Amino acid sequence: MKRPSLPSLPFLPSLPSLPSLQSVAVPLLTCLATLGALTAWTAGGNAGRPAELRIPEGRVLIPSGAEATAAFFTVRNTGGADDVLTGVTGPAGHRAMLSRTVDIGRNARSMAMVREAIVPAGGALTMTPTTLDVMVSPPPRLAPGDRLTFTLHFRHSPPQTVRATAVRPGS
Repeated sequence: MKRPSLPSLPFLPSLPSLPSLQSVAVPLLTCLATLGALTAWTAGGNAGRPAELRIPEGRVLIPSGAEATAAFFTVRNTGGADDVLTGVTGPAGHRAMLSRTVDIGRNARSMAMVREAIVPAGGALTMTPTTLDVMVSPPPRLAPGDRLTFTLHFRHSPPQTVRATAVRPGS
């Protein structure tokens, strides 16, 4: 028995033909391979590990003048993400701020305030007298071995309270 055919309607668009198996298989396999790689990477602990900061005791220079002195810390980050040091709180009655030594020409240097410093994932932020430091003003009266307490503030990690031991410049 013959089926009746539907009349063709010229005002209706024709339906597209189904894609071939090969044209569907390549993107599908690529997506599955990418998903598998991302799953393995995440399961291995490589995704989403926050910064993990450790700060051993620092050093603070015994002041040689009446304007300011400097403190130095090494901030180690064993985590999987960068963090940012955004500020420092110093001992009561003293301002503490991040500063950097900059060359101003003719063998002269000056201090410039720094808003923030990156603590790289898997690395360290090391403060030195010729790079980044914590400027303390006015300088407290210190003798060798005295300790001051500072709190370092970060963008993503909680504040870290650390101590700095007073040392003579150059030691």
